[in-house]
Amino acid sequence: MQERLQKIIARAGIASRRHAEQLIVSGQVRVNGHVITELGSKADPAADRIEAAGKVITAEERRVHILLNKPPEVVATMADPEGRKTLRNLLRGLPERVYPVGRLDYGASGLIFLTNDGDLAAEMLKRWKNLPQLYHVKVKGRLTPEQLDAFGKEADARMRVVRQPDAARGHVANFWYEVALKDSKRDELRRVLFAAQHPVEKLKRIAIGPLTLEGLPPGHYRMLNEKEVIQLRRILTAPPKSKNKSSPPKAQKARSSEKTKA
Repeated sequence: MQERLQKIIARAGIASRRHAEQLIVSGQVRVNGHVITELGSKADPAADRIEAAGKVITAEERRVHILLNKPPEVVATMADPEGRKTLRNLLRGLPERVYPVGRLDYGASGLIFLTNDGDLAAEMLKRWKNLPQLYHVKVKGRLTPEQLDAFGKEADARMRVVRQPDAARGHVANFWYEVALKDSKRDELRRVLFAAQHPVEKLKRIAIGPLTLEGLPPGHYRMLNEKEVIQLRRILTAPPKSKNKSSPPKAQKARSSEKTKA
């Protein structure tokens, strides 16, 4: 059965679908020995010899879906030209080639989703702004209830105080807050808080949609089970819901179990 080359390459885990298109137009894809540079070209992975970026696509690779708890000061990519530690360093023992979906800043920590499932990755990126995300954010100083409401409205986020890890040791100078927002608004939240002289000191993502960090130590990863993948696909294909003040069910669970480290 013939399929578009970029779809075959993405499913094989060699590159995302967007990167696969770049490989095609740059002449890095061959079908039966012939260089293919036209987008939309098709091939049959069962009958044709397909090469992409020097790799031969043979039997379909096992699809894997991974949650990783990224520590701070790790680049959220598989390679870094500056030689800094990357996600690849944390995926020891994983034979499949995977790549991260979405971004997380170098100094931030928390949940990252990786996969070699090109179709799912493309769907997530297409609907990324619609996936609810939950963060724990430590800011300089302490925000008043009025500021929480005002800053939340300005950054299109929901903010509330969480239990402070250092409370038992005495006075807490800089407070942690739980923030529910869309990924595209993360930089906006930083800007709003910085302008109010409450800059972000630490940021940790604890949930993306139904996926949470529950039980996953920093620097470790785990495979999603079939039920979790089905749930993620269902959320991605569901029609958008009207805005409400309630948090996602899984995010509620994450709040009760996730212990934020100062």
